[in-house]
Amino acid sequence: MNERVPKRRRRYLQVAAGALTVGALALTFALRSPSPVGHWNSAASEDRFLAAYDRAFEDLPTPAETIDVRTDYGVVRVYRFAGTGGSTHPLLLLPGRSSATPVWAANLPGLLTIGDVYTVDLLGEPGRSIQERPITDDEDQAAWLEQTLDALPADKVHVIGLSIGGWTAANLAVHDSSHIASLTLIDPVEVFSDIPWNTAIRALPAAVPWLPKSWRDSFNSYTAGGAEVQNVPIADMIEAGMQGYSLKLPQPTRITDQRLSTLDAPVLAVIAGRSVMHNATDAVATAERALLNGTVRLYPDASHAINGEYPDRLRDDIADFVAKNS
Repeated sequence: MNERVPKRRRRYLQVAAGALTVGALALTFALRSPSPVGHWNSAASEDRFLAAYDRAFEDLPTPAETIDVRTDYGVVRVYRFAGTGGSTHPLLLLPGRSSATPVWAANLPGLLTIGDVYTVDLLGEPGRSIQERPITDDEDQAAWLEQTLDALPADKVHVIGLSIGGWTAANLAVHDSSHIASLTLIDPVEVFSDIPWNTAIRALPAAVPWLPKSWRDSFNSYTAGGAEVQNVPIADMIEAGMQGYSLKLPQPTRITDQRLSTLDAPVLAVIAGRSVMHNATDAVATAERALLNGTVRLYPDASHAINGEYPDRLRDDIADFVAKNS
């Protein structure tokens, strides 16, 4: 199966799934507002993001069901897509920062051949989930997701997390793995390696909403290996979320080797060799050392936009992994 998508399609897809994974880290306190929960900076900002969200969503298959799950922390938007495969447990996808469900446009057609797929808009992020109460620590981050899974009809799911979604998946697993059949962590941040300082510093201007759009576009292109982001639906949505939404989430705590070694669910770790979100060599070494039931795959030429660059290879690796752990 061809690993890379055609060139014309690649321009659309090579936008980093977690383009602003670190964008709010250093300026969280400097730019904070009195509100204790994530919120839109204005009605116009929300309208701009949702219009971009809807445009990007047009490239997804039609959902079989739209579900809004009420948790202790707010309402979580979940979509169910009907698959054609026979997986015992459905897949559940967690996106990167500011990207929400539409970031999976390149991946859903292939993943649906494995089985049913649920997608989640992360709570406290730009998207159609609505945060209503503060999320203050890693335990809260695990709690809202566990409550979401508990409300779904499936007893277990194969959790697939991308970028900050990978951290969210791993964080859930170290707190409560009762609903997890397996974990696939796609270039996760703060799981196997720390975010490099040069990336964190470069993210600073991208986190300032009143600075020009070109600054945010530049950072998003940087995380996507230099890919073009002008007039790209997913990139437009991510930039609108970065500019218009105030995050009120705690900084993710690096998941230690000791905690990784306690994971009882099988783990597929997919590491992008050219990712700016970690040192790939260190990430691979950590995953191979710390995961007692882990499979590690390095994609040497992939950037942090790995899901758009290698959708076919990811589909095949995930299909094999899920088949062995169903």
